[in-house]
Amino acid sequence: MQRSGFSGQPSAVSRQVSGKPMWSGYSYPLHLILFSLLIAVSPARMRAQEKPVALKGGKLLTVTHGTIENGVIVMQGGKITAIGAAGSVNVPGDANIIDTTGMTIYPGLIDSETNLGLTEISAENMTNDLVELSDEIMPHMHTAEAFHAESALIPVARLNGITNAVIAPESGDTLPGQDSFIQLAGASATEMLLIRDNAMPLNFTGEERRNKGGFEKHKFPSTRMGLAAQLRQAFIDAQDYKAKLIDYDHKKADAAQNKKPEPLAPKRDLKMEALIPYLEGKKTIVLAAESPSDLQTAVSLANEFKLKFVLNHIAHSQPVLDYVAGLKVPVIVGPIYDAPKEDERYDAVYSLPAQLYKRGVKIVFASYSAHNVRNLPDQAGFATAFGLPYDEALKAITINAAEIWGVADQLGSLDVGKTANVVVANGDPLDVKTDVKQVYIQGRAISMTSRQTQLRDEYTK
Repeated sequence: MQRSGFSGQPSAVSRQVSGKPMWSGYSYPLHLILFSLLIAVSPARMRAQEKPVALKGGKLLTVTHGTIENGVIVMQGGKITAIGAAGSVNVPGDANIIDTTGMTIYPGLIDSETNLGLTEISAENMTNDLVELSDEIMPHMHTAEAFHAESALIPVARLNGITNAVIAPESGDTLPGQDSFIQLAGASATEMLLIRDNAMPLNFTGEERRNKGGFEKHKFPSTRMGLAAQLRQAFIDAQDYKAKLIDYDHKKADAAQNKKPEPLAPKRDLKMEALIPYLEGKKTIVLAAESPSDLQTAVSLANEFKLKFVLNHIAHSQPVLDYVAGLKVPVIVGPIYDAPKEDERYDAVYSLPAQLYKRGVKIVFASYSAHNVRNLPDQAGFATAFGLPYDEALKAITINAAEIWGVADQLGSLDVGKTANVVVANGDPLDVKTDVKQVYIQGRAISMTSRQTQLRDEYTK
């Protein structure tokens, strides 16, 4: 059996990759800078786990069945195959045993909304595929088709223990397209994609109105009335399209049975086609609204069409939290950078998770950013300082998120049979001082380097 451990020093991989920087200063052409960012950290190739790995001696935060001091977790074939107290777990004879004494081990974290892989440099449009603004109703846009597996931002997120994320378009449209659920390691976007079109945002914050600039630049919808009317018409049209498809199927079956000419099929409409699974309740709408009035309008619209939804962006809806609780739906909260409005308490944003939890609402956290995904555990930590119980904060970035996105049988906790997405750190996952020492995705150790660590190593020689 091969034995190794964690030293607290930069990893061997980190030291080996240090070398001459690909660029420095600001004199290089932009296309060379962008190219260097893309090749600086290549995607982590997810070959099958070759041999068992046993992490031994660490503190295991299982999430679903408590904490195991001096525990052992075995990963084999990309899955967790055993977990328990030291002495109670049979370790395979050919396992690579890693001493994790003094370390804390927990499941990979899940970001419930981010633009990761859709943008690289915010100020450079050629690197941004965030949202299609040519129309407000764009449900047939798929983030899976724009996701960039080579993004230099992905390793940065992984280094703080985030292993999975919901990739969403930016909120410039009312229906901007469909989300994807990804794993943050793989040789390509296809390999990283776990669920295509797992959910769809429906944004009703007022920012979607086409009323920017002078009055002569306004176009429909430029008011909240227009937003609501446009959304309602889109769903009515989708219902009509579905009815035509059903009628066509009936006529086609009748023609086949009675040897009649086959009927003409309805013209295919990708927009309407994309909305049908949501009208049928097969997929989840992510309903975003900030103010109480917007929230109630959006919920009324969703109920009108019997949409299954979770709530999002309700950071400034404290006056109607009892109403929110009465809806009995999960809520996505974050980020920690949102400032209170002038008529709100200083702690309105930070205390929201605790206020929702006290009312029985299941919460999850989201970064809402490609550049700040790494701060996801910090958001949960801040919430504990403002009343959210520690265990609930950890659940909000692990098992709660897995349950909401339909992957709780695979992710979100340290349980036998689940995917071996495991994080080894030198402290509490919700403490900003904690340093993640190793991340395993599907049982394979991921390179603990990023563009940032490469620059750090280069310029601290």
